[in-house]
Amino acid sequence: MLGFLLRAVIAALGLWLSSAWVAGVKIDGPATLVFAGVLLGLVNAVIRPIAILLTLPMTIFSLGLFLLVINAGMLALVAWMLPGMQLAGFWAAFHAALIVSIVSFVGSWFVGPKGRIQVFIRRR
Repeated sequence: MLGFLLRAVIAALGLWLSSAWVAGVKIDGPATLVFAGVLLGLVNAVIRPIAILLTLPMTIFSLGLFLLVINAGMLALVAWMLPGMQLAGFWAAFHAALIVSIVSFVGSWFVGPKGRIQVFIRRR
């Protein structure tokens, strides 16, 4: 549970950055931002695997680049379900999903598989 919450906070940070950097992304307030992070985590846990399975031939044909379109679709689904979040169109969702993916990738370096923050110290 702690790992899910940490990843939701990381996703919320990515959403905040994307709302600051991408012109077509608007999030009304901090509560909406946190709720969007949690909702994005739930959508990625439940619906995204089904979408990946259904679009597997297209994903293989595009050498995995279609996963970016799936990520944009998941973000658009969250914006559709959440009243305080607006996306201007596909390209806004695509760029926002790219930013959220990069922030989540970097944030996952610090969060282990069990949800604990890991710091590695190299001693000589």
